[in-house]
Amino acid sequence: MIDIKNVSKVFKQKTALYPLTLTAADGECIVLCGGNGAGKSTLLHIIAGISAPNDGTVLINQVDIKQNRKQYVSLIGYMPDEFFAQETLTVKEFLTFYGTFRKTVQSRVEDVIHLLGLEARKDEMVKHLSKGMRQRLLFGQAWLANPSVLILDEPTNGLDPYWIDVFIELLKKIKQSGTTVIFSTHMMDVAAEVADQVIFMEDGRMIEAIQNDHSNPKQFMLELLSRYRQKEE
Repeated sequence: MIDIKNVSKVFKQKTALYPLTLTAADGECIVLCGGNGAGKSTLLHIIAGISAPNDGTVLINQVDIKQNRKQYVSLIGYMPDEFFAQETLTVKEFLTFYGTFRKTVQSRVEDVIHLLGLEARKDEMVKHLSKGMRQRLLFGQAWLANPSVLILDEPTNGLDPYWIDVFIELLKKIKQSGTTVIFSTHMMDVAAEVADQVIFMEDGRMIEAIQNDHSNPKQFMLELLSRYRQKEE
């Protein structure tokens, strides 16, 4: 579903992403790990079509954004790491607004509101929501149209332990539906639960790729945590 070949990015003569190659199949989940400035968001922005690479190609289901942007964008759902939206919209208005671009029926909007525990807040303005509720709302707009590829930038930021568990279970179901998921996180327990492949990044480079056979999530989490700490040091 995702085919990335030798993608790189330079900002003002500074290399933010060195040539990187990566593939992900239908229903596969790739998690990007690494410290600030590792290149995680840069890579996600390129896959989402927000930023163009200086070199290399990204294909989603064999579609190249440079050849057919409209079709490419229709295949993805993207959740940014920051909330930039009209805060005077209500929760329902916010999701309905994004739903119109994807020709999403209103019943789907209602379903997402329910699944994300925002029913009691659906008529409340976005500006009155907590950080965790905003994160759930951002996730909701990315997932709204049941995209073929779901791209999430630090989706667990601001979520309490209960909603992190809900998020993990949702991602497992989304994977089972055939959706390919790629997201960044600092939470090794989340990565261990849902990732099929964990990519460690540092200074714009992919330095290690670890496969997860899901046989022992707790042991895999400890392994990831140990490697993460070593790399941070």
